Amino acid sequence: MTIHSLRAGAAIADLPWRTARDTARGLPRPLGPEEVALATAAGRILAAPVRALAPLPGCDTAAMDGYAVRGPGPWRVVGRRLAGSTASLVLAPGTAVEIATGAPVPAGAAAVVPYEECRRDGEHVMSERRARTHIRRAGEDARPGEELVPAGRRVTSAVLGAAAQAGHDTLTVYRRPAVRLVVTGDEIVHSGVPSPGLVRDAFGPAVSAIVAGSGGTTSAVAFAPDDRATLHAAVTAPGADVVVVTGSSSVGAADHLHRVLADLGAAWHVDGVLCRPGHPQLLASLPGGAWVVGLPGNPFAGLVAAVTLLQPLLEALTGTTAAPTVRLPVTGACKVPEHGVRIVPVRLETTHAEIVTAARPASLRAAATADALAVIEPGWTGGAPADLLLLHESGPGPAVPTT
Repeated sequence: MTIHSLRAGAAIADLPWRTARDTARGLPRPLGPEEVALATAAGRILAAPVRALAPLPGCDTAAMDGYAVRGPGPWRVVGRRLAGSTASLVLAPGTAVEIATGAPVPAGAAAVVPYEECRRDGEHVMSERRARTHIRRAGEDARPGEELVPAGRRVTSAVLGAAAQAGHDTLTVYRRPAVRLVVTGDEIVHSGVPSPGLVRDAFGPAVSAIVAGSGGTTSAVAFAPDDRATLHAAVTAPGADVVVVTGSSSVGAADHLHRVLADLGAAWHVDGVLCRPGHPQLLASLPGGAWVVGLPGNPFAGLVAAVTLLQPLLEALTGTTAAPTVRLPVTGACKVPEHGVRIVPVRLETTHAEIVTAARPASLRAAATADALAVIEPGWTGGAPADLLLLHESGPGPAVPTT
């Protein structure tokens, strides 16, 4: 079997960068829903709308501190009502109760007159009644069953607060994709300072951050030598929605991922992308439904591939809507591509982005000081606008390595 015969069909080989990214986002469907407690729902994507479980507010309540009154004044003050009161009370004409914001308004009350509009003399209070009643009527914010937040929205602090107001203890969200990261290479070590000829794993920490920032969870980080059988076992191990393989996506003698995927009867979607760095990246799906993303072994090239294929794939699996494209003028020195695109790290300034110098495929030093990656296309000149991919990953560190 020749290397050429292991390549996917021409229709998916060496795709334009935007086509590859759109493919990674457009193919998956969100994973199934699950119900989670409010305390753990932040950042997730709603798989079902949030509806009011009862009228909001649940009864007529005071919108101001003051006096709830009935009939024309002056009014005789017959009591006080604070928030949280549940006692039944009916106002007679010509009477009032002192009332706090949020407290239930007594039956028969026509308005709440704010303190600043009142004058009290002993047991009586007087005021020039204004047009506003300062009463929030039961159900004026929402009726039972009314949709408060549609499905597909990210769970923010405001969504959590609205859900709690509506009486919810849980929310229905899309499941987080479980990601297994397989770092290949006989030269890889995963702790300490590597000896000459060996290299420290940079993908475990970097890819795990991208996974967390894209809504997934890194279920395991496995290290595999340059061995086809070991890679086959790592790719087919159960429990992952997405398998990310680093350092085995090209066609060299030690790159076994194409052969393994051919053995497994994988469906190919992307096999090479017209970008520099990061050309030898791939996306395939296994017969059982798991997705496989192949990243090149050079760390910066692997980062470029991860934001090209892995990030949009995970966002699609979590139901995340694509963010609007950020486009700014980009200044600095860059080797402009004749074909495809060049991805360069940039720092964001007030009105533009500045290219970070000395970016190389095998080094993450330049990217570590960048705020975004700029997509430089043929014909670009210094100061012209370019699309930006913001580097906003967050979340816990990588999973404990496994063998």
